[in-house]
Amino acid sequence: MMDTLSLLAHGFSIASTPTNLLFVLVGVFLGQVIGLLPGIGPAAGMALLLPITFGLEPTSAIIMLAGIMYGGMYGGTLTSVLINVPGEAASVMTAVDGHQLARQGRAGAALSMAAIGSFLAGIGAVIAVVFLTPVLSSMALSFNAPEYFLIAAFGIIATASMGTSSAVKALLVAVFGLGIALVGTDPLLGTSRLTFGSLDLLEGIDFLPVAIGLFGIAEVLVSIESREEMEPMKTRLRDLWVTKTEWLSCRMAILRGGLIGFATGVMPGAGPTVASLLAYVIEKRWSKNPERFGRGALDGLTASESANNSAVHGALVPMLALGIPGSASTAVLLAGLILLGIRPGPMLMNEQPDLVWGLMASMFIGNVMLLVINLPLAPVFASLLRIRYAYLAPGILVLSLIGAYGATLSLFTVGTTLVFGMIGYAMIKLDLPRPPLVLALVLAPLMETSLRQSLMLSQGSMSIFIERPLSAVLTVAVVGMLLLPVIRMLLARRRPGIAGA
Repeated sequence: MMDTLSLLAHGFSIASTPTNLLFVLVGVFLGQVIGLLPGIGPAAGMALLLPITFGLEPTSAIIMLAGIMYGGMYGGTLTSVLINVPGEAASVMTAVDGHQLARQGRAGAALSMAAIGSFLAGIGAVIAVVFLTPVLSSMALSFNAPEYFLIAAFGIIATASMGTSSAVKALLVAVFGLGIALVGTDPLLGTSRLTFGSLDLLEGIDFLPVAIGLFGIAEVLVSIESREEMEPMKTRLRDLWVTKTEWLSCRMAILRGGLIGFATGVMPGAGPTVASLLAYVIEKRWSKNPERFGRGALDGLTASESANNSAVHGALVPMLALGIPGSASTAVLLAGLILLGIRPGPMLMNEQPDLVWGLMASMFIGNVMLLVINLPLAPVFASLLRIRYAYLAPGILVLSLIGAYGATLSLFTVGTTLVFGMIGYAMIKLDLPRPPLVLALVLAPLMETSLRQSLMLSQGSMSIFIERPLSAVLTVAVVGMLLLPVIRMLLARRRPGIAGA
């Protein structure tokens, strides 16, 4: 314990030098801007900015790249809440309730609670990274293909809990998302499937045009169609602060979301998207008023934001301890280490203590900077909603299409975005939940690859999913989640009979 504290103190002495403080600030600011732009995301932003690290001192370069990584989580909140356009997959659950709160005049409260939740969960995750890295790194290695398949299956089945309509509708939408994910190239055989001869479909249908179309463009179309939505949303500067009751309900959401996010982030390949999904679903299970979720639940938004920020930090555990990237963003961070001539792996903490502990200390500083930047500006951002929607709508459409084009620099992606905008519009009209489609699309590659790898290892035997204690527990969780809607339906049918008796 004392050795860890002394190493952390040494890390603060490195991170608090004027040069490194400047790079922390530059990193979190760039991350915030990148998170604001739909179609970029932290991983892509870090990759684009890797060249500017050439020639920098390694510790400063990694501190800046890490700042972009977790700063991007904050930035994605703004577009999700204000215009219902998630910048990346991890912000989808934020958009579900965040934009509904904005429509109710609570944009300031939504943004401030997202900032506070992200800050507290982020600081908690950094503390866990500091003290639990050696222990949790061994746990991360215990996850193999069967466990990854079961985690992905659990996430997709859990989408039945997201919709404000029936669980059957949500599951059908998730199955549709799985079907869309099959388009492209087979990940193991390398053959094309469901491309119908189109070269543009060989790489599959990416999450970004689907999410931007379903949430951004579809919402604009519905709002323009409805006259009352053309009025500016009501928002006041004093709505920045949440009520005492809301804070009491959200504080446990921050704790649960932070714990779920960190645990998920430690598992290589899971990442903040899975974390935000699981936190949202579990928070809805714990809620005394689950019917509010999807209609503007502040605790649902807080749990999701806490989880994705905590997961970003948790993903550093396998990278720092084992040299295994826990997410797309940490994979780019790992590439940055290699480009700087540093060999990642189990010996990194011993060979580069200044870099590792300087990075950990910088994350404390960076999270404080983000809170200072975001909390005072929350009412300023929220005041954008005072502009009449008739003027905002064209800007949202342009921003959405630019984000879609910027993701691949292809007009085909723009066309895909417009198609899914129409699909999203139809789903709103038919009262079909949209988040399950996007999240199934995100989780499908992990689910498919892990399933096929598992069956290849077991030569087709399904017993591989119950052979090890960890996979057996996850199998029970998946089956339980699948049966839960049926059990609820049966109980609902029995209650009238019991009442009548």
